[in-house]
Amino acid sequence: MSRLPITFACGDYDRTRAVEDGSIRPDGLDVTYLRLPVEETFFRMLRHGEFDASEMSLSTYVASLDRDPAPFVALPVFTSRMFRHGGVFLNTAAGIEKPADLRGKRIGTPEFQLTAGVWIRGILADHHDVPLDSVAYFTGGQETPGRIEKGAVSTGFDIRSVPDGRTLSELLATGEIDALQSPRIPSSFVAGDGRVARLFPDTVAAEKEYYAATGIFPIMHVVVLRREVYERHPWVAQSLTKALTAAKNEAYARIYDASALRFMEPWANQHLEDARGLLGADYWSYGLAANRHVLDVFLRYHHEQGLSSRLRTADELFAPESTESFVI
Repeated sequence: MSRLPITFACGDYDRTRAVEDGSIRPDGLDVTYLRLPVEETFFRMLRHGEFDASEMSLSTYVASLDRDPAPFVALPVFTSRMFRHGGVFLNTAAGIEKPADLRGKRIGTPEFQLTAGVWIRGILADHHDVPLDSVAYFTGGQETPGRIEKGAVSTGFDIRSVPDGRTLSELLATGEIDALQSPRIPSSFVAGDGRVARLFPDTVAAEKEYYAATGIFPIMHVVVLRREVYERHPWVAQSLTKALTAAKNEAYARIYDASALRFMEPWANQHLEDARGLLGADYWSYGLAANRHVLDVFLRYHHEQGLSSRLRTADELFAPESTESFVI
């Protein structure tokens, strides 16, 4: 019996490993899993639609819904989630002692539309008195010059490109920008010379406090299908969602194994127990119902930051076939 061949570009994750290695096979699909860095996956999918399915930045996906027709249809499968308080770095000579001191400062971000940046700006505005229009934003390559936005951005905020040939990491170290919001740790912080520090020095404590106050574990990436694939084979949405959910559940079991540590982290199991105690057993939940609040907050941030033409609802994001299933 033939299966529908499908290409799926995604990162190297424990939660997708079983689909990648073929131990879990989506119903009716023959998956070619392309393990790629996220920036490459997003760029190639958005610019050229090279894959049948891929993970995608949540922000990029929501922005793509303004196009007619929208080129992608999402599944409520969240391949990346991450608290982002640890993604704000500052030049130690910039006079920034607390988050509110960011007002009036020059802040770098690789792309304004990055999901991590949407979350960081929203959190700073909602919880730390840093209005969106109180800073100047500088975009460009973090470690390599020449990075540009994957899609057009027109927000009304003060957004400037860094000078040609310069990088955000370099500008942060020299003090030509005061802070950086980024999903990646800048090399100028790794250098350890004291010029760059984190805005939230006790990142874990800040993020636990944020979760306790909001119940939000930020979503970064979703899985999308090219619209023509979905319209031709709508059953693929449910099939791929089922398989990726099964793979995540298998990863839950694999990661909590005390017989031999899978990762080089001596207290991995203890940290996992702490996370379960705070976030719950299904701490990396998929599906619409369990994540409606998280998605609604993100969609508000996205619209307030000028990245979507209207305020969308969580129900508009996903293929209907992927948000419900039969019961017995």
